[in-house]
Amino acid sequence: MFTGIIEQIAEVVALKKEDSNAHFYLKSSITKELKIDQSVAHNGVCLTVVNIKDDVYTVTAINETLQRSNLRLLEVGRKVNIERCMQIRGRFDGHMVQGHVDQTAICTELKEDNGSHIFTFEHEKLDNITVEKGSVCVNGVSLTVVNSMDNAFSVAIIPYTFEHTNFHTFKVGTVVNIEFDILGKYIAKMFIKDL
Repeated sequence: MFTGIIEQIAEVVALKKEDSNAHFYLKSSITKELKIDQSVAHNGVCLTVVNIKDDVYTVTAINETLQRSNLRLLEVGRKVNIERCMQIRGRFDGHMVQGHVDQTAICTELKEDNGSHIFTFEHEKLDNITVEKGSVCVNGVSLTVVNSMDNAFSVAIIPYTFEHTNFHTFKVGTVVNIEFDILGKYIAKMFIKDL
């Protein structure tokens, strides 16, 4: 379980394909604090640390994860938002994030708004929903929806989040991972079932 509050940005320093899996080698300032078998969210995707060597750690993504997320697009040098799993005794600063990406979305607009940034994302219309003032997780970042549309939504990013996550690398056409709010998903499923 995660909160969507990004701890660090890690850099992809190598990647290796093995059958349908992909191994990602990442460099981060918190690598020495990690442990093998620990869960770490990468752009919102919960992955297990499988190896640590010096300041580089390795995680593996299976084909299902690669097809559902933007991890399949990662290349050496790309920046990835990371968050370690939530501690029971810690504060819950974001919202309940599972690290299970529902689908990807495409950035269709970005604009500055008096010191902040507004990003609009469009996604394939499945059973997922957003609501204004509700929560959504974009590339692992817990955010509040400011404009909810049928297959798109907008979020406002404060300067701190813009600078300390990979949001500062986004442009129109950037593919991001989306995890919709778990409560909304359950309600949507119950509502659709009753139709």
